[in-house]
Amino acid sequence: MGLLEAIIISVIAASTPLLLAAAGELVVERSGVLNLGTEGMMIMGAACGFAGCWLTGSTFIGALCGIAAGCALSLVFAALTLGLAVNQVAAGLALTILGVGLSGLIGAGFVGEKITPAPHLYLPVLTGLPFIGKILFGQDGFVYFSVALVIGIWWFLYRTRAGLVLRAVGDSHTSAHALGYPVLKIRLLAVLFGGGCAGLGGAFLPLAYTPFFIPGMTAGRGWIALALVVFSSWMPGRLAAGAYLFGAVTIMQLHAQAFGLGIPSQLMTALPYLATVIVLVLISRARGSAGSVAPASLGIVFVPDR
Repeated sequence: MGLLEAIIISVIAASTPLLLAAAGELVVERSGVLNLGTEGMMIMGAACGFAGCWLTGSTFIGALCGIAAGCALSLVFAALTLGLAVNQVAAGLALTILGVGLSGLIGAGFVGEKITPAPHLYLPVLTGLPFIGKILFGQDGFVYFSVALVIGIWWFLYRTRAGLVLRAVGDSHTSAHALGYPVLKIRLLAVLFGGGCAGLGGAFLPLAYTPFFIPGMTAGRGWIALALVVFSSWMPGRLAAGAYLFGAVTIMQLHAQAFGLGIPSQLMTALPYLATVIVLVLISRARGSAGSVAPASLGIVFVPDR
């Protein structure tokens, strides 16, 4: 039971950055914008989040710095794609390259430094409960916020008028514009929200997962987050399930190596990314005859009155 409890706690921790980044990207894509710069925003969030926490000694300020870094990069992306109508795929890839390089520059002076990781919740009676105590009542604030974020996004998309307008913009920006909705403003807010979530997901890594910063520590998690949005069919509930599934794959490959199963470590390390590719291929084949459930205007540049 102790080993199972430790594995579940590890899975939750490994899934949290994926869930945070993917939740923000889901909102972005629901508005009709495809931002492939999630990896760049996450690594910038990691660098700036660690720097902010190391300089101030506050995990909360570090998290805010990570959010600000993600929003700043997403603002660059918005200026290119929404303001100048640049191709969204090209701009997203450029954003990732920029984020990786800039994070290395910002974090160069902090490599080798350590901080105190984010504190975990402790409730005198509940946290001490056998098995479920630490799992439900002993996590850090990032974990609880990620769950609340997904619930909030579901409520926003399906229970509010603003969420309905956002989905309408993603499905047909031309019709939404004809009805008088500010398409570019709505997409700008969605892109900033997604950037902030990606930055927070990146900040989680040095602030709670590992109490130090190394260049490239996101290790492709931004790309997995992008795949999770497709995996979930752009639905928040499925997104949470997918994030924990891929987190479990990541942790299980580590335990498989520890148990000495004789499988090459390189293959086990590649397992989460291989699973991502397989899932995307299966989803693509399954939708071949039924049609895509993606927002109809996803990735299409919108220029008013054209």
